[in-house]
Amino acid sequence: MGRKSNYENGMYQQLMEIMGRLEIVEKNSTQKIHQLNKRIDTLESENSFLKKENQLLKEDNARLKSIINNDSSNTSLPPSSDQKGGKPANSYNGRKKTERKAGGQKGHRGTTLTKAKIEEKIASGKCRHEIRTIGKVSGQKYITKYVVDLAVEPLITELHIYADKNGALHIPEEYRSDVTYGTNVKALAVSLYSEGVMSNDRIASFLNAAGNGELGLSEGSVYGFCKKMEKASKPSILNLEEEMLNQAVVATDATPVTVNGKQNYIRNLSATDSVIYHAMNSKSLSTLEELDFLKRYTGTLLHDHETALYHFGTEHAECNVHIIRYLRKNTEETGNRWSDGMITLLCEMNRKRKELMGQDILSFSDGMINAYEERYFSLLQKGRGENKSTTHNYAKQEEKALLNRMEKYSHNHLLFLHDFSIPFDNNISERDLRKAKNRQKMAGGFRKESGNEMYCSIMTVIETLKKRKLGIIENIKKLFMGTPAIF
Repeated sequence: MGRKSNYENGMYQQLMEIMGRLEIVEKNSTQKIHQLNKRIDTLESENSFLKKENQLLKEDNARLKSIINNDSSNTSLPPSSDQKGGKPANSYNGRKKTERKAGGQKGHRGTTLTKAKIEEKIASGKCRHEIRTIGKVSGQKYITKYVVDLAVEPLITELHIYADKNGALHIPEEYRSDVTYGTNVKALAVSLYSEGVMSNDRIASFLNAAGNGELGLSEGSVYGFCKKMEKASKPSILNLEEEMLNQAVVATDATPVTVNGKQNYIRNLSATDSVIYHAMNSKSLSTLEELDFLKRYTGTLLHDHETALYHFGTEHAECNVHIIRYLRKNTEETGNRWSDGMITLLCEMNRKRKELMGQDILSFSDGMINAYEERYFSLLQKGRGENKSTTHNYAKQEEKALLNRMEKYSHNHLLFLHDFSIPFDNNISERDLRKAKNRQKMAGGFRKESGNEMYCSIMTVIETLKKRKLGIIENIKKLFMGTPAIF
């Protein structure tokens, strides 16, 4: 019994030792498992964060790629901002590349001056006419050739102002100073300020050089001419605004300019034969409400989706060239085909409209309008379906916003279908703003808001004269000589 008891005790102790070691192993294993579980949780959390970060990076990458690929063909950026060697220019008008060489084609009449045109100019009395002979004048036959030139030379006119019978001198306002500049110099300076996109000091330098250094013009003199022009043009601009109130369609746009280091704007109001420019400190509704013209205008406003403008006018048309750019950008970013189909449709509608107008047909039939609109909304529906599978969130959101806009403002985009007097695009307004864009690029901004306002007044007169094919220098001289209004 004793031996057995000792044996059992020994076995029991060994068993207890083994169980103790197992307990320690189990405890250590439990701790390690717990540590591993914590590590797994940490790694899962990090993985989830990295996945989110990776998705954000993908979206940022897609957004940056879209920005890099932005140019005048797929955004509202001006063509002047395009990089050399980039994508081809806009092709919304449907023109295709041909084998023809650039420039005038064979049989093209051109605009070369002819003898007949020169003889008309001589007969009009607007050009100084001189005759110079080559060879001996001895009754021999001769042929006539013409040389068109410009006489540039300083001219000093001495004025003798006599007193009346009572001995009183009546000196005209423009001759109060002992020495003044004539209307030719003033008109040229103002024209160069606008047309030449030149700074005042460069204008002074140019005219002094043209006058063989005898004019003595200063930068301040040029500024004074421009300020006088601004004042003299006010009645003409008021008349233009009254005329424009009767226009069925007025196009408008705005371009940023720098004034004293801050961003301001120049806004235009454009029609076929007139354009008016306004200096604005913003594009907001409150600023637009300051324009008397907008508060009084009751026709159709054509613009590039400036929603604040919907508070004015009776009807609104939106520029389809801008939409085509956004559609092209959508195709590039998403690969979805509905946007290409919409570009084709819009261009087709515009081409067909032009064909009918060329045949003196002034409207689509109701059946054609219904067919076009049905295709328009069908493509939008297709776009919503394709948008569901768009990969990148950024592109997906942009595409959805474009679809929503085209549906909400479908009437405004398709107004040209119903009324052929409504342009397909807002190109007239953009062309009229090109000069202001060039000034910002080449001559810089303005030191004061008054400088921007002065520039807008001068631009209004000169650009309207150009639209109406009236003499620029001649009519500016009229204003300087006291003509109340030239429009």
